[in-house]
Amino acid sequence: MKALRVQYTVRSAYTEQNKRNVAAVMAELRASGRTDIKYATYLHEDDKTFMHFIHYASAEAEGLVEKLNAFPKFRDELKPNLETPPTFDTFALAHSSWDVFPLPVAA
Repeated sequence: MKALRVQYTVRSAYTEQNKRNVAAVMAELRASGRTDIKYATYLHEDDKTFMHFIHYASAEAEGLVEKLNAFPKFRDELKPNLETPPTFDTFALAHSSWDVFPLPVAA
């Protein structure tokens, strides 16, 4: 399992549009019914810094978000509205108080 954190800051005037674009990505991902990816986006108290946190259960899941139909609009509209560029950090799970992904059921 791998986790990815992406963080960036947008212009204040763009916050609401970015929230709508992120919501479109999330709605499409939810509709896909995939269980090998868990994705959440957080908004900092400054109301313009976003942090995306994605858990991937498999290597196959890692490329899924970029393949969603809603993703190009999110990405393309974000670029000219950035105050600070995205930072990307990858993590491996060390410990958790909850099951990030359910354990496979034995046959």
